[in-house]
Amino acid sequence: MSNSGSITPLPLDPELLGELLEKVPAEVIEQLTHNWQKQTEALAQSQKENRLLRELLRLLRVEKYGPASERLSDEQLELLEQEPGVSEAEVKAESERAQLQLPLKGPKPRPVRQGLPAELPRIEHLITCEPQECVCGACGQEKVVIGYESAEQLDVEPAKYFVRVTKREKRACPHCPEQGVACAPLPPRIIEKSLASDRLIIETIVNKYADYVPLYRQSAILERDSGVELSRATLCGWVMRVGELLRPLSRAMAKELLGGDYLQADETPVGVQMHDGRGQNHQAYLWQYSRPGGAVISTSNSHAVGKDPNGF
Repeated sequence: MSNSGSITPLPLDPELLGELLEKVPAEVIEQLTHNWQKQTEALAQSQKENRLLRELLRLLRVEKYGPASERLSDEQLELLEQEPGVSEAEVKAESERAQLQLPLKGPKPRPVRQGLPAELPRIEHLITCEPQECVCGACGQEKVVIGYESAEQLDVEPAKYFVRVTKREKRACPHCPEQGVACAPLPPRIIEKSLASDRLIIETIVNKYADYVPLYRQSAILERDSGVELSRATLCGWVMRVGELLRPLSRAMAKELLGGDYLQADETPVGVQMHDGRGQNHQAYLWQYSRPGGAVISTSNSHAVGKDPNGF
């Protein structure tokens, strides 16, 4: 080290470097070796603690998102933490998706244009040539069509809301007024005298349970696209009515489950609003019964949620 405090670089000559190291006191080398060993041990301990903390964090996330999340990588579990309102079905779908192995090995496959399903209907859109392109530039004669350049794109028509008017024919005999008036009968409907058609009610059920679109969001979409305001309570009534119609099917599924030799059960406590005006929620329970690869049914112990309190 020079008088100005700057560090003198070590000589690159191995012989000079060896001579310099020989002049270093043994206690200095011993202290440096001891410090290096302590730093190595501290680094190993930190790495061990880091692995332990990562495993504990993974266990907590798996417990949070359910058994299906065990097949997810740490990176996927971390992404779930940034996505609010993730449902169990979405976690299961993500776990069944093929995992991307990183780093990618081998040559990148050449992209192949995906063909569109043949069963989808085709609507042709013909684009004609410009007038100047229909006439030959050499002889002035009109050109003939010799073929077409075709390209396909997947398209969609937005949902179209309309009012279905049902008119029932009424008949009466002009010669026999005492016979009264006959009117064509109404076909059976999911909800009698409802402003919603069966198709709209079924679409609401499919959106909720197959596509996981909550009722409050469906209500907002319906108001945005059609201008019709339907409360979430109204949509809940549709769901409850469909559930009542499906009770015979639920009982048949329960009978099949109880006839087996293996049954899974899950209990979930839920707060249910009472109708007596006390302003307090009633503690109710939802029970789910299933078996691997079999049916899944639910029941409740509360009249307030519209379920059979005596079982399935």
